Amino acid sequence: MLIGVWEISMNKEKSFGDISKRNIKIIVKYDGSGYAGWQRLGSQTAGSKKGIQTVLEDAFSKLLEEKITVIGSGRTDRGVHALGQVANFYCFTKLPIKEMLIGINQLLPDDIAVCHIEEVDLDFHSRYSAKAKTYEYRIFLGEVQSVFLRKYTYHEPKPLNIEHMEKAASYLVGTHDFKAFSTDRRDGRSTIRTIENIYFQLEGNILKIGITGNGFLYNMVRIIIGTLIEIGEGNRGPDDMQYILTSKNRQKAGMTVSGHGLFLYQVRYE
Repeated sequence: MLIGVWEISMNKEKSFGDISKRNIKIIVKYDGSGYAGWQRLGSQTAGSKKGIQTVLEDAFSKLLEEKITVIGSGRTDRGVHALGQVANFYCFTKLPIKEMLIGINQLLPDDIAVCHIEEVDLDFHSRYSAKAKTYEYRIFLGEVQSVFLRKYTYHEPKPLNIEHMEKAASYLVGTHDFKAFSTDRRDGRSTIRTIENIYFQLEGNILKIGITGNGFLYNMVRIIIGTLIEIGEGNRGPDDMQYILTSKNRQKAGMTVSGHGLFLYQVRYE
């Protein structure tokens, strides 16, 4: 009769009855400039950029001495940053949360930081439990781009009519088909999303545009921002936004702005 179940992990034997599964939620900040985005890449060659997910998994696996798979609330593209990316992972370690936080930040590179760790219920899932996300795009206004902010802001040398941009943005609030603001998808999945709020904040030379919604299509935020910039420049009228939205045609919308001005600002849960 089998009276004990044993597993071997990292050359250590552990009694299955002596350990319990834990679900760890983390909040991560990162500078995405040097990475290939959030997602773990299938294969990497020497010198190729890693995904943020890979770096976190390698560091947590080393710290906890077990294989760790990190689940993110969503993907961010190459060059996109995060102030509040949420992720979770399952583990069997007995290491206290406080020591885990100190230890992981000693192993991570300087451009990635875990700013919060907590243990949550086993049924918490960073992606499926999320209710809304806020992305913030930052635009540097002025004839010459800032030397120090060039990796974190989009440069706009022309004056922008922010009132026109705000009026145009108001057409997007609510539940709509955002097909016109996404890279064409052919998987048959719905392109209907709900935007709760769009805010504009001007701080010195930096214009921040935040968009909160229950989900976003591929490149949706960057295309919306590109369209708003064209409206702010006077190349389109504010009411054009309503026409673009109802057209469901990507060709009618504006440019896709670069990712380096985009931040995953916050993920909201119950």
